[in-house]
Amino acid sequence: MVEGYCVKCKAKREMSNGKEVAMKGKGGTMRRAMKGSCPKCSTTMFKILGAKK
Repeated sequence: MVEGYCVKCKAKREMSNGKEVAMKGKGGTMRRAMKGSCPKCSTTMFKILGAKK
């Protein structure tokens, strides 16, 4: 499980239903991110990940 920040609850929580997605970054590059939902309020959460090694 990945921990992300919920802007609605204003707290860090473990994401439920987390999956890795690709987001557009600066300069046309793609950035890795985790997308999931807050287990308490069901708001969509994002966590930007580092580059693959």
